[in-house]
Amino acid sequence: MRLMPAFLSGFRINHCLKHLRRPRIAGGLLGLALGFGGGACGPAELAGDTWTLCEAHGSAESGNGLSTNGLSTNGLSTNGLSTNGLSTNGLSTIGFSHWFNQDPARADELMRYIIRCAVKENQQRKYTNPVTGVKYTWEGGLGLALNWATGAPATAQEEEIVSACLAAHANKFGLPVAISVLGRNARGGALPYTEQELSTFSEREACFFGNLFDGTGVFAATDRGYLREDESTVRACGLPSNPAHSDCLPIIHAGTCESLCQRAATAALPFDRDADRKNPPPYGEPPYYETCTYNGRTFQPLTTRLQPRDIHRCGDGVCQLTERCGDGVEAGSCQADCGTCPY
Repeated sequence: MRLMPAFLSGFRINHCLKHLRRPRIAGGLLGLALGFGGGACGPAELAGDTWTLCEAHGSAESGNGLSTNGLSTNGLSTNGLSTNGLSTNGLSTIGFSHWFNQDPARADELMRYIIRCAVKENQQRKYTNPVTGVKYTWEGGLGLALNWATGAPATAQEEEIVSACLAAHANKFGLPVAISVLGRNARGGALPYTEQELSTFSEREACFFGNLFDGTGVFAATDRGYLREDESTVRACGLPSNPAHSDCLPIIHAGTCESLCQRAATAALPFDRDADRKNPPPYGEPPYYETCTYNGRTFQPLTTRLQPRDIHRCGDGVCQLTERCGDGVEAGSCQADCGTCPY
């Protein structure tokens, strides 16, 4: 499993933020629509709404599934991108240059996450924009799409698992939060995990699946039940407060992992999957899902976990970005943490 550095979570929010209203992104997902804010904290215009985006600059810990989310959802079309291999030759094509220069800043951010998801850690992909001369370096991480990473066009399985990875890194508030990512790469190899990681990231969060590259869309389902009225989190795309949750487009909330997905079974694992043999989970069941089926189609998902401190509770003494002033005890009206409203 991939875990994001823990020091990036647990923010204390200034009270000047407590009356902010959460914006909604309108529209669906045609082709691949995903976008990213800039590399530093600040306002960014996304589909007509102003969001605050913060990109973590710390690197993911090596040898496990820790990673940092902070990707925002917005309409950047990457139609045809998966037909280019993620090698020097693939990134040097006229087609890639044309796609990249439609919006270099957002394309840079998208490529940073694609390379992090698709390419192994300790590997890089470099690109010099032939139009501007600007040089880019993108770091590998999870190694989910090894064929694509070595220069071949992405397979359907690689498109699915990279789509799941991008969705797992999406955060509508743009705040970096440490997450644990579990599952398999497109070749069936398990992401490594340890019992310590499972203990630290003890809150099950969600499963993500779909295909952003072929227009199918991308979906999230909760893995712990819905948030109580007094609970909230910036990871609301994967952990919503109710089944009708719909403000994380293009990510579509699909229900619960338990109802849609099949857990990985140790008994069915080939002997060459070392991570599963060396880290046998309790009750003989790996802590992630093998497949998820939605609208009659079966996908390969990724499963995520959180640290308990990243699920906020009204009454914990801090007015979180996800809480509001009021006279109640729920997140949307939390007198104990945010006080009564001045109007």
